[in-house]
Amino acid sequence: MTTKSCAMCSFRQRYENNPKSLLGRAWRWHIGWCPGWKSYMAGLPQRERNALTEQILELDHMRKV
Repeated sequence: MTTKSCAMCSFRQRYENNPKSLLGRAWRWHIGWCPGWKSYMAGLPQRERNALTEQILELDHMRKV
């Protein structure tokens, strides 16, 4: 998986639009073990990585509410 694929992933967009959707939740589960996602995150500058992590945590909170 390339950097562009992770940045433009349609499943990721579904999660961002509706964290409670089935495909969105599947994406969230998937990034927990995906080596492509881990490489993508490692390749981001620290500031972008922190911002993306915060965004995902906020969406996780919305999903659980």
